[in-house]
Amino acid sequence: MNQPTPIEETVHRHGLRLTPQRQVILEVLRASREHPDAAWVYQQVRQRLPHISLGTVYRNLATLAEKGLIQEITLTDNATHWDGDTTPHTHILCPECRRITDLESFTLPEALLEQAQRVSGFAIQGYRLLFIGICPSCAAQHQRVDAR
Repeated sequence: MNQPTPIEETVHRHGLRLTPQRQVILEVLRASREHPDAAWVYQQVRQRLPHISLGTVYRNLATLAEKGLIQEITLTDNATHWDGDTTPHTHILCPECRRITDLESFTLPEALLEQAQRVSGFAIQGYRLLFIGICPSCAAQHQRVDAR
């Protein structure tokens, strides 16, 4: 009997059946350092599953996020992007080029989490934090335009 793959084990542990569509969506997201939207995921998945529909991709993304297998990143304009990395981490968005990047080596101070819990009365289980700022590439482009 074949040993289950790490993806199979993870999906089953979260109470889901591993369909070919879910497997490919997870593989695509986990292989990407980008934080793509559903249309990009759909295009990547279609290369391996040509008959998949956009609706199937959307439904599976929502299910995988609901079960905690991927992260849903909702931007200020309500656009949704997806992240295959579910470890607690922070993102930063450039409003000019719309690129989302992981903010490496950044952790929220424990005192801030404790304060949030104390003030709200909630038992804090996690957080999502999205910084917004102009990326170096866009900033350099602005400097070139301003210098003219």
